[in-house]
Amino acid sequence: MLLKIADRIQAEALELAVLGVRDNGTELAMALKAEPGSAAGSFRYYAEALDKIYGEIAPTAPDVLGLVHRQPVGVVGAIVPWNFPLMIGAWKIAPALAAGNSVVLKPAETASLALLRLAEICQECGLPDGVFNVVTGPGQTTGEALALNHDVDVLVFTGSGGVGRRLLEYAARSNLKRVYLELGGKSPNIVFDDTADLAQAAQVSAMGIFRNSGQVCVAGSRLLVQRGVHDQFVEMLAQAAAALRVGDPLAPGTQVGAINSARQLQGNLGFVAEARAAGIDVALGGQQILQETGGYYMQPTILTGVGPQDRVFRQEVFGPVLAVTAFDTEAEALALANATDYGLAAGVWTSNLSRAHRMVAGIKAGVIHVNTYGGSDNTVPLGGTKQSGNGHDKSLHAFDKYFDLKTAWIQL
Repeated sequence: MLLKIADRIQAEALELAVLGVRDNGTELAMALKAEPGSAAGSFRYYAEALDKIYGEIAPTAPDVLGLVHRQPVGVVGAIVPWNFPLMIGAWKIAPALAAGNSVVLKPAETASLALLRLAEICQECGLPDGVFNVVTGPGQTTGEALALNHDVDVLVFTGSGGVGRRLLEYAARSNLKRVYLELGGKSPNIVFDDTADLAQAAQVSAMGIFRNSGQVCVAGSRLLVQRGVHDQFVEMLAQAAAALRVGDPLAPGTQVGAINSARQLQGNLGFVAEARAAGIDVALGGQQILQETGGYYMQPTILTGVGPQDRVFRQEVFGPVLAVTAFDTEAEALALANATDYGLAAGVWTSNLSRAHRMVAGIKAGVIHVNTYGGSDNTVPLGGTKQSGNGHDKSLHAFDKYFDLKTAWIQL
């Protein structure tokens, strides 16, 4: 049944992508890959994983048989954001269903169309009524009701830290349900002066922050550049960013789509205005782009001379705003990388293999990209440390959230 759902998602890929783009403004080319493409892959991955997941026999004394059973947790509540609702929804729905649970999912108020269609697809593919449910509504009513419900056994969430804190409170006020959170990020992208191909690093780094108008949880929103190549690299990056085509997300040639809402746009511009007032240089962009068609668009923006004390260095913008900071030594780069409350992702560019391993070991984040940024698949987990959350989506480790362990201790 999961494989059949995956096939239907793939068959309706264009329609599902367009539904999502109409909601959230992601550029169509990216939406096709990241939304139905990723969702179909997730359903296939967990369908194919099912016969690789089994119980355990413990190495007990000869007169005892110790068995460890994996059982479904029961009802999974899932709350997903507006930026990639189908992809992130599938990261949670597919393993939860594969593990034998029922799911009640609440999409973001501004991005529910693709997930409502997914619910119809699941029903059309034979999933019994009530096994996968989508309930729309605002967070303060629908989300709160789901989190406080005593019949929900596990709650999974991707979104802001503020909402994540409230969900933990709701769990404490209800049935102490387990809560797994994938929250914000302020991910460092670190460029050392021994990077083999600075031009390639600049191209990839530009897309690492500006694709989907920066509305990506793992976006490389802090660029740390070794001082010897700082000016050269920032110039390359600015050229790459200035060449990006920003506009109608449904137009085939668009590389950077729309901001999700007027509120989000004003928040982005507020960060830039505050940076200007603090004397930070706006090396590129910083303005709203007005379109005859309406909608909310913003120039790819690069801020240079950003220090650890600045809010744009410490707090997530969730927009096309890149904060650039120079460093001198590897130790300084590591300290700057870890100088936020977040720990979701990071990037390291270097031709020194030993340095790459040292940085992977030292950076406090769930995903470290080396000589690239982004692009991991279902074989590896995605999760955060510090205030970026707990638990993991993707890979076989996602099953940990959706199974209970039960020990059978049998005297022979």
